[in-house]
Amino acid sequence: MRDPMAVFRRLFVTASQVCSEAEVMVLSTVDDDGQPSSRFVLLKAFDERGFVFYTNLRSRKAQALAVNPRAALCFYWSPLATQVRVEGLVEPVTDVEADAYFAARPRESQIGAWASDQSSRLASRASLDKRVARARNRFAGVAVPRPPFWSGFRVIPNRVEFWTGDTARLHTRELYQRVNKTWSMTLLYP
Repeated sequence: MRDPMAVFRRLFVTASQVCSEAEVMVLSTVDDDGQPSSRFVLLKAFDERGFVFYTNLRSRKAQALAVNPRAALCFYWSPLATQVRVEGLVEPVTDVEADAYFAARPRESQIGAWASDQSSRLASRASLDKRVARARNRFAGVAVPRPPFWSGFRVIPNRVEFWTGDTARLHTRELYQRVNKTWSMTLLYP
């Protein structure tokens, strides 16, 4: 049985060669009221454990994950006519992982993490610009530490579907499901 993470790795390498932003994925969550929400985020790492993205822990997505730690991801790579759908439980990354990724971010992105109260109401762009200026001044001449309200999540897949388009709409669909650490693969009708 093929490992879906190995299949994903091969496809991701190919997509990275032909797509300008192969790491873009749709993240879907459901909040405590049952309201679904989807948005684009960036895949920052993946391995046999799952798919990692980072965010402000006060954001709408992080708040939804705090009450319902399940998510769906969707990648679409048009030049490959390929879609990858992932579903699974979500866990926070370790502080070591979050610190290492934050340290590798561009300085302005680090400053932005401190300045943005992500998903909260913004009175004006000028108020955001003032917060950015305060954060720049606060960290002038020193390394910018990771904010305590900023970290990452790992989506641990229990379902991964690879969809490959066909001009006759007879698409190939391979669904991998994990039960007790073992993957099984099923073909689905288009």
